[in-house]
Amino acid sequence: CDLDIRKTLVKAYIPKQCKFRTDLHTHMNANLHPDVLIALGITRQIRYPYYYVKKLGLKLSDRQIRKLETQRKKTEKLFADSELKGRYLDRRIDDNTFINFADLILNNLADAADNIVKIRASLTILKDGQAVFTNLEKVYLYRYVFTKGVESENKIALHHMDEVPDKDIRAYMKQMLADHRTEEYRSNTIFQDKLLWIGRCYAQQGIRYVEISDTTLVKKEEAVGMLEQVHYICPLIENETGVRIRFLAALRRIPLTIIKDVKTPANYLRDNLDVLKAVALDPYVVGSDIVGEEINDITELKPVISELVGIARNDPDFTIRIHAGENDALKDNVYAAIQCVKSSLAEGQAFPKMRIGHGLHTAGLDTAKGRQMLNAVKKNNVVLEFQITSNVRLNNLNSLDAHPLRQYLEQGIRCVQGSDGFGTYGVNSFDEQLALITMLNLSNEEMLLMKETEDEIVSESLRSFKRKIKAYSQFLNGRSLARGLKEEIEYNQEHGYEISLTLTSKTDAKKEFAAKIAEMPEDRIPVIIGGGSFNTAKRETKVSEEEKRLILDLLKRLDPQKYFFVIGNKLEGHEKYLVQQNRGRFQIFAIVPALVSEAERDKLKKAKVSIRVSTENLGMGIYKSFNYEIFERRPSVVIALDGNSAGANLVQEARNGKGKADIYVSSSCKMLRDKARQLKGYVKLFTPGDDIVSEIVAAH
Repeated sequence: CDLDIRKTLVKAYIPKQCKFRTDLHTHMNANLHPDVLIALGITRQIRYPYYYVKKLGLKLSDRQIRKLETQRKKTEKLFADSELKGRYLDRRIDDNTFINFADLILNNLADAADNIVKIRASLTILKDGQAVFTNLEKVYLYRYVFTKGVESENKIALHHMDEVPDKDIRAYMKQMLADHRTEEYRSNTIFQDKLLWIGRCYAQQGIRYVEISDTTLVKKEEAVGMLEQVHYICPLIENETGVRIRFLAALRRIPLTIIKDVKTPANYLRDNLDVLKAVALDPYVVGSDIVGEEINDITELKPVISELVGIARNDPDFTIRIHAGENDALKDNVYAAIQCVKSSLAEGQAFPKMRIGHGLHTAGLDTAKGRQMLNAVKKNNVVLEFQITSNVRLNNLNSLDAHPLRQYLEQGIRCVQGSDGFGTYGVNSFDEQLALITMLNLSNEEMLLMKETEDEIVSESLRSFKRKIKAYSQFLNGRSLARGLKEEIEYNQEHGYEISLTLTSKTDAKKEFAAKIAEMPEDRIPVIIGGGSFNTAKRETKVSEEEKRLILDLLKRLDPQKYFFVIGNKLEGHEKYLVQQNRGRFQIFAIVPALVSEAERDKLKKAKVSIRVSTENLGMGIYKSFNYEIFERRPSVVIALDGNSAGANLVQEARNGKGKADIYVSSSCKMLRDKARQLKGYVKLFTPGDDIVSEIVAAH
């Protein structure tokens, strides 16, 4: 460990007057620790997909296997006409073949201990290393089984619960069953049970106010039902636990792609905004959020931000939160987000309440651009939210020296702490605050500054809630909540207008490159060249003479019958030079995003490369497809020469993959150099003049 000894000794207490009492940055399906979810899955007897049984290597009894295989054959017939083939069809069938989760655990107690360990691990981000957004998306899929749980049609008697080999899970189950016998909670849905336990878990952490970001609130078919349940359960939660739960209606900055074959309509943001405008009237909805992996310039969402500012014009308490500055690839996003809001203001409109989620990476605070950003944050009273655990775990913070929190506080910037989802990261508010103290040397005085900000936010929220309760009653005017919201959504849909975004103007890569799409050869080793495709558009990729000699050496000395090359989509810098110098000797694959611009299309069509199309719509996300197609499946060689966040993610994916990857990282790129040092022992740090080709040849 490279940390100073003082960083590894954890202070075990927080002065009472400094203890944070809010979680102002968290996500609905990332809350609740795995043991609570497992207990919920058993007592609610949810459906658990056969695919996850196989994926996690869970052990089943002979009876359970026979039952699942019989059910799978029936499910297989439902997809007889599916266009899916091979492993994709197998996955779809297994995803729709279910075992009752209570049956899985209670009727196979001999394997329950091992199974619980594996299930528990699937519900959190790994703690013994860094992950990337790919891992987070997978964790969310495992958690959705519980957080969006559907009760099994084949219920069983809940016998043997006292024999479940985990005392915490047993205690949770006992309380859940007791809840269902009470007048208040006996009619709870799974969602309401989830909120109840979120409240209880926060109460144990000393949290009294929480704002949960949730995309459900912008989906027409689900938002109304969710709010009906919220209005019933939240007063009961507050009465029992003292925890006030509020919500931010979250828009995805890019469509979700990890759930295969789910087609997102081109006008999804328009539809989401029509719903958001209606739910923003609800007293439990305190604002909006723009979420998702930060792989696009926030200015591309200016039309969306303008509509959010329009909502704030009618509701001065409406909070606009934007996830920005989470990784180093888009350092202008924090300032650009503020400017997008500012330029959207109507004449005479005050700057709305605004918060930045993360705010970790910006232009250097001592540069002209950095000072400009600081002035904008301070002048407009913008609040910055920090989550140190998720930043470290998701490969966005490799050096504690780079964390800007103390600098912000010194400048009088309002800052608060969040968890980013305490269940997913296996932390609580104490852990997070102690990390700030231990890792960033935060003083009591600095913590009090943050506590003062959270106190102001809570006070304003309580005042707003009382006002909106009265206004909401007037809005409904005797109508039910469901009818009132549905009619408001329909009105918004009739009077809305189309939103033009950069993403929707791009073309389908599968159609454009149909003639160039090919399968990667199974009998050769892929050599990944990381260069210009792993930089943002604003960062120029330069190829040194030493790097050119390295590429020529690779082309000269590697055997085309044993190796092939894989690059990204930009054909810039090192990748461009590789393709130019190859002259048809090696097969070169370019992994490209699912949507491409005309310029990208024309460049790739002319190049002598084969194509693989990513499930990701944007270029900065294609590192995930390197994982799916290469690192998880086969041995490889990675030569990372340049890149910022996407480049570091590529290296981390190679490190985490199941296939052995020989990883070479250039010391000439600071971001990659820092990543290599953090992964000491798993990668080789080299200078472009080193003879790594001999090592590659010798290793294979």
